[in-house]
Amino acid sequence: MNPVTGDGAKPQWRVYLALHILMLVYSMAPVCMKQAGRYPTFSLYFCLFFALSILILGAYALLWQQILKRLQLTTAYANKAVTVVWGLVWGIVLFGEVITLKKCIGIAIVLAGVILYSLSEHAGKEAPHA
Repeated sequence: MNPVTGDGAKPQWRVYLALHILMLVYSMAPVCMKQAGRYPTFSLYFCLFFALSILILGAYALLWQQILKRLQLTTAYANKAVTVVWGLVWGIVLFGEVITLKKCIGIAIVLAGVILYSLSEHAGKEAPHA
């Protein structure tokens, strides 16, 4: 299946958008777990954040199956690496973590890998020239 046009007629950009929104949501589960860890075990806030992380993971599991119906597993899983980028964003925005050159290089490598994989898959699926 062509990752851009699907079967040749229907654009797949909506599926990719849904996939990346799902990865954004999925990246919030560790944030909730980190927040839960800031409170005493079994306190109200610990239980709330822990329950929220389980809710996010449950929703992710169900929606991931819907993505896999529409994309190849290798394509969907290669794009899952984008959660590293969201992890860096959440670390900076919510926890005041510092951006370092090494982190930026790492993110650039991850994004380059996702882009190169997508381009190589797209090139490999093109129709042969007559």
